[in-house]
Amino acid sequence: MAGVDYTGELVAQVRDAADKGQALRIVGGDSKTFYGRHSEGTPLQLVNHHGIVSYDPTELVITARAGTSLNEIDSALAEHGQMLPFDPPRFGPHATIGGAVASGLAGPCRPWRGAPRDLVLGVKLLDGMGRVQSFGGQVMKNVAGYDIARLMAGSLGTLGVLLEISLKVLPHPAVDRTLVLEMDRERGLHKMRELSAKPVPLAGACHLQDRLYLHLSGNESGVDAWEKQIGGERGTGENFWTRLRDQQLDFFQQDAPLWRISLPPATGCRDFDAEALTDWAGAQRWLYTDMPAEQLREEVARHGGHATLFRGGDRHGQVFQSLDPVTLRLHEGLKRTFDPMGIFNPGRMYAEF
Repeated sequence: MAGVDYTGELVAQVRDAADKGQALRIVGGDSKTFYGRHSEGTPLQLVNHHGIVSYDPTELVITARAGTSLNEIDSALAEHGQMLPFDPPRFGPHATIGGAVASGLAGPCRPWRGAPRDLVLGVKLLDGMGRVQSFGGQVMKNVAGYDIARLMAGSLGTLGVLLEISLKVLPHPAVDRTLVLEMDRERGLHKMRELSAKPVPLAGACHLQDRLYLHLSGNESGVDAWEKQIGGERGTGENFWTRLRDQQLDFFQQDAPLWRISLPPATGCRDFDAEALTDWAGAQRWLYTDMPAEQLREEVARHGGHATLFRGGDRHGQVFQSLDPVTLRLHEGLKRTFDPMGIFNPGRMYAEF
């Protein structure tokens, strides 16, 4: 397999930073710098640490260095009719697998195909003392206690530097089809809940501007049968879902701060998200609002959800939902265990670590 193992150089840089108490800002393809709080530090570049380490199509497992581009991984998988199930957002041409896992973000198919943490089998990690550690492996299995490998998904590099990642992959479905139905948002939410309770081969369900978009994915006979039952018009195919995934739709082309709201799918339309783009069959909603951040988070929390300031706004303030005291102590304890000097992406998730 092609690529470059840059582990030795990265170890040396981290050990030197730990000795000096110097903060490091982990950088891959630099496509998700906007996400999370502003973090200061000397750049620790991972783009040179790249390449697919191993790929066994028969075992549905791929292992790659963190700096490997998603484009390279997609190409390798496509040769064997396979794919990354969680379809990570790109947000730029140089997005890497390390950034995809560290951000914990997934595409429109996430409710049906899983999140990054569900598909991570193992990682090789560089901790805050410059030690290389391995967790997990290359098979799906039950784990007693902490599943450390999956803990890295969504940690935004605050616990360590991902060196290698092993992921579960899946065969690409034979047929992908988009249906578009004209209906208002309340009816759209009801329809998404109704279909989600049935064995529909869904891989996407999104409502935007009085249109419900449904992504059917599976074998031809199954997709044809459900298309007849659901009705609607055939839509724009994968192009819509790719543009939604990478926030290239017109809805996202605004300068105002963009909020990501996670809610139970059955939650109806509320005043705070009346103009939202609804994704994940109602579980994820994107919106622009003038509501103060604290008020918005309190309102969302009352409905069992949480709110993230995804883009724009004050990146030095609170970006993610506040943690309760017990959860905060757990996060701080994990940070001290993996990064005792606090050198990795300080303040990227919360001001406390």
